[in-house]
Amino acid sequence: MSALFTPFTLKDVTLRNRIAIPPMCQYSAIDGFVNDWHLAHYTSLARGGAGLVIVEATAVSPEGRITPGCTGLWDDAQIEGMKQIASAIKAAGAVPGIQIAHAGRKASANRPWEGDDHIKAGDSRGWDTIAPSAVAFGGGLPKVPAAMTLDDIARVKSDFAATARRAREAGFEWLELHFAHGYLAQSFFSVDANQRDDQYGGDLAGRSRFIVETFDAVREVWPENLPLTARFGVIEYDGRDETTLAESIELTKTLRGKGLDLMSVSVGFSTPDVSIPWGPAFLGPVAQRVRQEAEVPVASAWGFDSPPNAEHAVASGQLDLVMIGRAHLSNPHWPYHAAKQLKVEKPSWALPAPYAHWLERYAVAE
Repeated sequence: MSALFTPFTLKDVTLRNRIAIPPMCQYSAIDGFVNDWHLAHYTSLARGGAGLVIVEATAVSPEGRITPGCTGLWDDAQIEGMKQIASAIKAAGAVPGIQIAHAGRKASANRPWEGDDHIKAGDSRGWDTIAPSAVAFGGGLPKVPAAMTLDDIARVKSDFAATARRAREAGFEWLELHFAHGYLAQSFFSVDANQRDDQYGGDLAGRSRFIVETFDAVREVWPENLPLTARFGVIEYDGRDETTLAESIELTKTLRGKGLDLMSVSVGFSTPDVSIPWGPAFLGPVAQRVRQEAEVPVASAWGFDSPPNAEHAVASGQLDLVMIGRAHLSNPHWPYHAAKQLKVEKPSWALPAPYAHWLERYAVAE
């Protein structure tokens, strides 16, 4: 039996295999509301055979969107559209997950195909941004954010909790907190972005405080029997890698003790000028270290889209789940083709029964 195609159980949720589709922003919402595009998109992904489908970074407030086209769950009126998506994912045999997020200083940006930079001053589509400190991200995102007050911090933590409640009401069974990629939570952790001299800055405990307190706020409202996970940039590739990774593992241990069920290991992306060693499965050893030292199940993306690489990551103990993103966009039935390549007996069982029936009954020699 292929390790990649063994079930995975976390709390009361069982995935049919170790293949997960990570959040991939569509930038196609209107005022945070999902539409027919999102329903078609997520339905097509879910019916391809993955065990878990995580809906894109969904903002906890209007200011928390990356772009004007990002999805949101800051309003009860947005629940109904998300409910249709969660239901469609589940009907296709996958577990419906959602990532909730606040973009921080990287917010108020144009959609990638419209510039991928900050919306210019004076443009009515833009808005003021906030961050731990008044430090711009840089590059194409030069806008200087307002340094958050303690009231701002309390408000955003409350926004995360309220959005988590709405996510459950919408029927999602897996929650991921977006603490990565240079967005608000990662900025609090980053020594480059966080220059505060109060309880939310300075040493590791201070820079971790926003993340820990936000996690606690969500933990209070998210059901205990459903997975509560996070995506976090544990390494920056900025020359301080060992220190950052060691601190990230300490933070992960703290969150694990508070009820974190799985960590999705990623890169920090806190500054634009770093040298990331892109390559097949390059985060595998990093994720394995987090898994072993923090004693927590882990997932990761970036370069696992080769079936042998994905299989190795699970079989060797690097990962518990493999996040396969862009490969699913070009081939929503990636799991079926991966099963065939890995010589899984009757690979069509990786698909929903109506598809498997046709492929098995009317199979022809290739």
